[in-house]
Amino acid sequence: MIIILDAMGGDNAPDAVIKGAVRAIKEVAENTEILLTGNEEIINKRVKELFGKNSISDISPKIKIHNTTQIIEMEDKPTEAIKHKKDSSMVVGFNLLKEGKGDVFISAGNSGALLTGATLLVGRIKGIDRPALAGILPAYHSRLLLIDSGANTNCKPINLLQFAQMSTIYLRNTFGIEKPAVGLLNIGTEETKGNELTKESYELLKEKSEELGINFVGNVEGRDAFSGEIDAIVTDGFTGNIFLKAVEGIGKFVKRSLVESLKHNILSIIGAIPCMPAINRFRKTMDYKEYGGALFLGVKKPVVKAHGSSDDYLFYFTIKQAEKFVDNKAVERMIEEFEKIPKNA
Repeated sequence: MIIILDAMGGDNAPDAVIKGAVRAIKEVAENTEILLTGNEEIINKRVKELFGKNSISDISPKIKIHNTTQIIEMEDKPTEAIKHKKDSSMVVGFNLLKEGKGDVFISAGNSGALLTGATLLVGRIKGIDRPALAGILPAYHSRLLLIDSGANTNCKPINLLQFAQMSTIYLRNTFGIEKPAVGLLNIGTEETKGNELTKESYELLKEKSEELGINFVGNVEGRDAFSGEIDAIVTDGFTGNIFLKAVEGIGKFVKRSLVESLKHNILSIIGAIPCMPAINRFRKTMDYKEYGGALFLGVKKPVVKAHGSSDDYLFYFTIKQAEKFVDNKAVERMIEEFEKIPKNA
């Protein structure tokens, strides 16, 4: 397996990408390699400063570089960047994936450009109107799939229906959940609640779910999303991204407040010592980084969006997640499942 990694994408590139790759390569399968796309001179210069080695291959022969000369910046307009920066680390990564020279592509770069590149260069799965970002979040004794978490800010009811289909197929084939519970994110549980999009999406999901094999459980409020009873939350990318970042912010707030409380005085420090195993388990559960990046469901090849602010720790987990994504043949199964859906569904 070859994991293509955009070395120049993200707020902390290339250092965080390099360190994450070096850390991950020690734990991936024996036949797995990492191919960094980016400026070879810059990457190796940082390798020397970070590790004291002349090149990345001196650290591990399983990490290689495909040299590129351009970078898609966060402020670049997505379509223009994909069309005109053909030798960028992102576009080259997509083309390598499309040509079969890699099995999955990871980037923490410009989200709009990543969606545009995935759609235009890799291509959508037949039958899917819009690919979507599916992020994994912790839930009570479980996990929660949030789709769309930022790819499509303006959606139609048919898009949310397909997000429910994709999440169902993914959770069933990757996590073995036979009938994943899929909810529609809303401001109330009643059928009449919400804006036009959510009300129309509710009716469409209610009408089509049985035919399409979706276990639709109705509207779900944000406070109930992490109960462990919901496997996937469906929403538009605008709402989903706000929800995702609010949850991440709360997680950081809780961890920071917990640490400060434990260090408040000598008595709290002493009292916390017997509780440390439980506290560490709690902190681990709340750490979104361990769940990796967001998967682009709906495109013909595996694509993973890492957080723009990813550090080496998050890149490490995203690489491991991407390896699992490929091993489980998630995209192939998605294609097979959509081919079975009646054309008039």
